[in-house]
Amino acid sequence: MKSITPLHDRVILKRLDPTETLKSGIVIPDTAKEKPMEAIVVAVGEGKYDEAGKRIPMSVKEGQKVLIGKYSGTEVKLDLEDHVIVREDEILAILN
Repeated sequence: MKSITPLHDRVILKRLDPTETLKSGIVIPDTAKEKPMEAIVVAVGEGKYDEAGKRIPMSVKEGQKVLIGKYSGTEVKLDLEDHVIVREDEILAILN
């Protein structure tokens, strides 16, 4: 992937593909799938500044698995792969 650094409190994510086959063996077509809510953190900004001008550190790190809303962020294509750029406060949870 090209070198890209998000600004301030923004995070670049790659959504994880949901399971395409159910336990019963039924394959779900792409048109029936919902946007996945799980994603991997690809890049993290340096954090935003508070009112006193002090930088607030980010809570997420590259490589972590997170949960985001289905319609969160801005969809972008980087090196022919789909990614999402979100603000840190749009991330719902960090999965351990």
